[in-house]
Amino acid sequence: MLSRIFNFSFGRDQQAKKITSSALILGVFYLISAILGLFRDRLLAGRFGAGRELDIYFAAFRIPDFVYNIIILGGLIVAFLPLFAEYFSRDEKEAWEMTNYVLNTFLFCLILLSIIFFIFAPFLIKFLFPGFSTEEIQTAIPLVRLLFLSPILFGISNLFSGILQYFRRFFIYALTPILYNLGIIVGILFFSPRFGIFGVGMGVVLGAFCHMAFQIPWVIKCGFSYKPFFSFKYPAIGKIFKLMVPRIFGVAAQQINLIVITSIASLISVGAIAVFNFSNNLQSLPIGVIGTSFAIVIFPILSKSWASNQKEEFFKNFSLALRQILIFVIPVSALIILFREQIIGLILKTGQFGLIETKLTAVCLGIFSVSIFAQSLIPLLSRAFFSLKDTKTPTLATFFGVTLNIIMAVFFIQLLGNQGYLSFLVKNLFNLQMVENISIIGLPLAFSISAIFQFFLLYTLFLKKIKSIN
Repeated sequence: MLSRIFNFSFGRDQQAKKITSSALILGVFYLISAILGLFRDRLLAGRFGAGRELDIYFAAFRIPDFVYNIIILGGLIVAFLPLFAEYFSRDEKEAWEMTNYVLNTFLFCLILLSIIFFIFAPFLIKFLFPGFSTEEIQTAIPLVRLLFLSPILFGISNLFSGILQYFRRFFIYALTPILYNLGIIVGILFFSPRFGIFGVGMGVVLGAFCHMAFQIPWVIKCGFSYKPFFSFKYPAIGKIFKLMVPRIFGVAAQQINLIVITSIASLISVGAIAVFNFSNNLQSLPIGVIGTSFAIVIFPILSKSWASNQKEEFFKNFSLALRQILIFVIPVSALIILFREQIIGLILKTGQFGLIETKLTAVCLGIFSVSIFAQSLIPLLSRAFFSLKDTKTPTLATFFGVTLNIIMAVFFIQLLGNQGYLSFLVKNLFNLQMVENISIIGLPLAFSISAIFQFFLLYTLFLKKIKSIN
C-alpha cells in the first residue's frame, strides 16, 4: 500500500524515492519516539495528575527551552547547514575547521547564557508566571536551574545532527529522540519517587546527554575531529550570525508566544497548563512524523541544489515533498478529529487524570487538529527559504502569526470565560456541561487560526519569491 502511494506521488524518479525513503525512516523513528512520548505523558498524568506540580514542570521547561530554540534549533542549525554545504563543496578540510570554530564559539555563548539565567531564575519565574504562589515559585527555581544543563548538551548534539543530515545518516539521527524520551521515562519511574518533580528534570538532563553522546562516534566516522579552535573573528562565525539574526527574532517570537500562552494558562485554573501541553504534544505527533521528517530530509538536498545553481532540481524536490506531506497529513488529521476522545481516554485517563481533564484535553486536541496540515507544511516552506539563505521572510511570517495568536488567545479566553452565548454553545457542542470553566479551549482555537494564517502568508511569499527567481 505504501509503495503504491509513493509511486503515485513520485513516479519513477530515483531522487524522489530517496527523499521518501529517508523521510519514511525519520517518520518511523519519530513515531517510535512519539509513542514513548505518549507513554511518558501517561506516566506524568498518572503520577502527578493535571495539578500544580505538573504545571510547575511544564512552566519551568519553557525558560531553558526558550534559549535552546532561539540559539540552537532556530538559529544555528538553519544557518550552519547551508554554509557547511558551501564550505564542503570547496574544501573538506576547511569545512571541518569551520565546524570546530562554530562548535566552540556557540558552546561558549550557551554556557554564558545558562549561567546568567541560572542566577536570575527566581526573578524570571516570578515575572513570567504570575499565577504561581511563593511556595510554587520556590519549587520551580531549582528545577529551572537544573534544566539549563539541557541547552548546553543539545547545543553540541544539534550541531552533530546537522553534520549527520548533510551526510544523509538519517538512521542515526532518527534514534536520538528515542534516547531522549527514554531518559525522561527513567526520571519519572526511578528519580521522581524520591525527588518528586525535580526527579523528572533529572531525567530530562539524562536524556539530553544520551542524545548528544550517541552521535559522537558517527560524526567522527563522517570525518569530524575535535580541535579547540575559538575566535569570534573567524569569517564563518560572522556569516552564521548574519543569517541567524532574523531567524532568532522569528524563533524568539514563537518562544515568547509559548511563554505568554503558558502565563495566560496559569491564570485560568489549576491544571490548565497541563491540559494545553498534553493536547499540544499529541497534535504534534503527526506534524513530527510527516511534516518535520520531510522538511529535515529535504533541507540538505535543497541547500545542495541551490549551492550548485540547480534551480529546476530545487523546485522539483520542493514540490514533490509538499504533495507527499499533504497526501499523508490530511487523512491523519481527520482521524484524530473523529477519535479524539478515544485517543485521550486511552493514553491519559489514568490515576489522577480524571473525566473532566480527559474531556477538556480531547476538545483541545480536536481544535488543534484542524490546523495540522498548515503546521506540517510550515517547516518545509521555512527550510525552502533557509536554503535560499533567506531567513528574513520566515521571520516576518512568524512574527505576524505569533502576534495574531496572542491577541486571539486573550480574546477567546475572555469570551469563553464570560459564561455567555459562546460558552453555552461550546459546552453543548462538545458535551462539556459538567465543566465550569472552559476558557482553556480558547488557546488551541487561537493557535489553529494563527497557524493557518501563517501558512498561507508564508506560501504566498514563497510563490512571489520564486517568480522573481525563475
